[in-house]
Amino acid sequence: MRIIQAIGMLSGIIMPLFNIPLILRIVRRRSSGDISLVWVIGVWSCVIAMLPSSLQSPDPVLVVFGIVNSLFFSAVFLTVLYFHPSANKSTKADS
Repeated sequence: MRIIQAIGMLSGIIMPLFNIPLILRIVRRRSSGDISLVWVIGVWSCVIAMLPSSLQSPDPVLVVFGIVNSLFFSAVFLTVLYFHPSANKSTKADS
């Protein structure tokens, strides 16, 4: 593996890890009301739609990035939906 591929592989693994502080902030505040549902659904849809192509790529950097990014952004997606006020109106009203 060449140095440029190693840097790309490392970056492809590290970049999605920057979703962790966002997830932790949402969980600590118990709210994701400041995050647009349109944005999170749009980004997540695109990430998931790109995953099959990433998995078929001969480029190992793209394969690794596609997998790691899909996992971590899916965690963001689920966290935002779980803690979003407009997505939880019915469950909060029932309590």
